[in-house]
Amino acid sequence: MRDWRFTVRQLVKNPLSLLGIIIIFIFIGIAIFAPLIAPTPERYEDRPYMIPRDGYWAAPQPPDEDHPFGTTMGQYDIFYGVIWGTRSAFRVGLVVIGVVLLIGIALGSLAGYFGGIIDEIIMRITDIFLAFPALILAMAIVAALGPSLKTVMIALAVVSWPSYARLIRGDILQVREEDYIEASRGLGASSGRVILRHALPNAIYPTLIMASLDIGAIVLAAAALSFLGLGAPEGYADWGQLTSFARNWIVGPPGNPLKYWYAVTIPGLFILFFVLGWNLLGDAFRDIFDPRLARR
Repeated sequence: MRDWRFTVRQLVKNPLSLLGIIIIFIFIGIAIFAPLIAPTPERYEDRPYMIPRDGYWAAPQPPDEDHPFGTTMGQYDIFYGVIWGTRSAFRVGLVVIGVVLLIGIALGSLAGYFGGIIDEIIMRITDIFLAFPALILAMAIVAALGPSLKTVMIALAVVSWPSYARLIRGDILQVREEDYIEASRGLGASSGRVILRHALPNAIYPTLIMASLDIGAIVLAAAALSFLGLGAPEGYADWGQLTSFARNWIVGPPGNPLKYWYAVTIPGLFILFFVLGWNLLGDAFRDIFDPRLARR
């Protein structure tokens, strides 16, 4: 396995990866200090993720002293929504990727190491899931279970794990015939020990690279489902829902098409930079851990 100090040095030396790290740490800071940056009003103390609203009229209102980023349709405070929505984004991205990694690594390792009928069963199941367009299948699952942030996470985990299972299976197939694997078997090590102590540590890097790249993609998919009305309940601090509130106000009235620019631009920028940060970090991990790129 690689020295973590080598990884840190390589990340710091790469300007793009350093930019990605800075962006991610900014979002981590926003998520941690959300109660200080956007304090929860007393009437919402038991529901901190519900966006405060200041009235019920439809048209968004421009930024002012009380609402630094303005309000969106229904007079939901955009500033509060994007700040607390950062916590929602991390929860969705990290929980989904964590579940997907557990399922994908477990099934992919079993299929790759044992082969035979176990491999056939697991891979045919993954083929069935991969035969459906991921977003459409996720929409169907959310519609069946009922729209909520929890069902969005379940749906995204269901449609995402097959890719990880196939990837880790291919890497396990490559390493299982190596001499150190044969030596461990010869010394009487159990299959579980061989997989966990020898095969996985030498086959998991491509999967981790894929996971770092997919955190942003998962948040983007969750935002898309919320935009379609299949995500969190109305008024919940979620970037996708904020952009959904702005769908009728993307273009302003004749003669002033940018009148409501803040309603869609500010939530869109939060999504953009969050995804960009993880993509830059994922690209850096790929450059460090992919041996074919490392030899160039």
